[in-house]
Amino acid sequence: MNRQDLESRAEGSKIYSGYAHIAISLGSKEKVDEITQFFKSEGIPILDGPRTTGDGYYESVISDPEGNLLELTV
Repeated sequence: MNRQDLESRAEGSKIYSGYAHIAISLGSKEKVDEITQFFKSEGIPILDGPRTTGDGYYESVISDPEGNLLELTV
């Protein structure tokens, strides 16, 4: 995976290349729903989902306090 908005670090740039997100396999759709609801109840931003993606994955995407994306998946 990669992000188009990240570039190799150029002199003076604050943008670095790196990973797009961290995926955490929870083992079931029910667990993805449960953990997503928990994060939502704690005020953590849910950016997407839970949903089935175009390529068949069931997931939610959240953002941690530093803006890192965490994918919760089966």
